[in-house]
Amino acid sequence: MSSTSESSSSSSSFKDAFGNYANYLNKLNEKRERVVKASRDITMNSKKVIFQVHRISKDNRDEVLDKAEKDLAAVTEQYILKLVKELQGTDFWKLRRAYSPGVQEYVEAATFCKFCRTGTLLNLDEINATLLPLSEPSVEPLQINVLDYLLGLADLTGELMRLAIGRISDGELEYAKKICQFVHDIYRELTLIVPYMDDSSDMKTKMDTMLQSVVKIENACYGVHVRGSEYTPLLGASEPSSFLLGVSDVEL
Repeated sequence: MSSTSESSSSSSSFKDAFGNYANYLNKLNEKRERVVKASRDITMNSKKVIFQVHRISKDNRDEVLDKAEKDLAAVTEQYILKLVKELQGTDFWKLRRAYSPGVQEYVEAATFCKFCRTGTLLNLDEINATLLPLSEPSVEPLQINVLDYLLGLADLTGELMRLAIGRISDGELEYAKKICQFVHDIYRELTLIVPYMDDSSDMKTKMDTMLQSVVKIENACYGVHVRGSEYTPLLGASEPSSFLLGVSDVEL
């Protein structure tokens, strides 16, 4: 009789334990879905900031950057805040894969704005400092980890490559050379870090893409430098400087 009672009691305790595990996993999966949604919102709106920065030119620099920085602040105050609230009181590492893409895109947008404004790199401590006010003082604040920062930085080089090509076509050759040197420095430093990273599979893939961006910028800048006497006067010129431009129609 006692053995039967002990067996039923043990079975009940197992059911309770597994019931608790099931509830925990269900809540974690529901939270993961909400975090994925928040990450997608961050990605989408961060891309809009990047597109805004690409509208920059010699004539509208301050206007474009003011708008981009305002939009970036809105991303922080609305969508990053939503992510922070979802992750409060949880182990961030458990859900990192769910929110990492959005964080990387946010880092890319923030560093892109910073470079175009000051010509310098926005470091990890500066980004995390902007996130501290979003968390409640009583809980551990959400902080962007080093890996997500570096992955976002790797994506930044692609946007800088597009910016450099655009600046060359607009006649801002010195600015393009500055971008070239900046991207080259980032690539050089990351080549020293990546071999020592534990989780570097994503980073190694992005390093290949980054090298392509570096080569494209260098080729464009070198081409202008070497052959500048041939077509530099055409860049930004209001009147054609070649007989092929502005030539009258030929009657055949």
